[in-house]
Amino acid sequence: MVRGSGAPAVVLGSGETLLVGRAPQVPEGRPETQLRFSPYPLPDCAEHVSRLLGEVVVGDETVRLRWRGNPAAQLSSMFDAPGGARRVILTEGVSAQLDDGENQLLVLRGKQVGAGHADLLLAMDVTRVDETTTRPIPLPALLDRDAAPTKDAPGLVPHGREWFVALALAEPWLSGADDYPRPPTNREIYERVLSWRGYAWNLERPQRVDEAIRKVSAVAFGPHEDPFRAGTDRQVRNVRFAVGRRAAEVRLVTADDLSAANRARRNPSTEER
Repeated sequence: MVRGSGAPAVVLGSGETLLVGRAPQVPEGRPETQLRFSPYPLPDCAEHVSRLLGEVVVGDETVRLRWRGNPAAQLSSMFDAPGGARRVILTEGVSAQLDDGENQLLVLRGKQVGAGHADLLLAMDVTRVDETTTRPIPLPALLDRDAAPTKDAPGLVPHGREWFVALALAEPWLSGADDYPRPPTNREIYERVLSWRGYAWNLERPQRVDEAIRKVSAVAFGPHEDPFRAGTDRQVRNVRFAVGRRAAEVRLVTADDLSAANRARRNPSTEER
């Protein structure tokens, strides 16, 4: 069963595939006559959400979630999972098997709320039942050719001050050294940016680093979940830790960005000015 706020609950059986997204349609080249598809348009989607975000594929023994678009999402299983709860970040091309019981899917910055964005939550319950399934929706209903094109997600100016601060904050998650990550201090952020660029704007002043982190947080979380914003419902014990992890999760900066910055540091002649 898949259910979400403002969307009907859908029950799938073996052999069925649920297409999730802003305006989902069958991917090109798929054997439409052999598979049973059902669309699941997400309500109140932001314009940067892909028409087809993912596929929930139900087999005889397993249920898999294939992520096919943007933005990224966070898949969390509850305590019925082997070894306890887990959390996986899904980006384009990633596939994950759902655990028995309740799985929660959080589409990061996927919901339009006024002029801003918030995370969009779906719940997926995996339970073995008798032959009780929904009938697949006829294929022509999936072909929404009038949906608006997907726009770019909010981001940071590449190689700008806030972009480099985000790169320094997110480095533990981008480099895979996130077992016990410690967010960098203001001085460490300044020195890291200086090593990458040879120039660090005004980040030698701690208040300027704090200012940049607040700007990164506003883009990463959106106005409704920004931990720096007064009156937010989001409770964060270590805000700097949360901003660094979130910047990596929503791909404000990526592992490829980190590798490029490190190459430029080792070879200053390739550094952008």
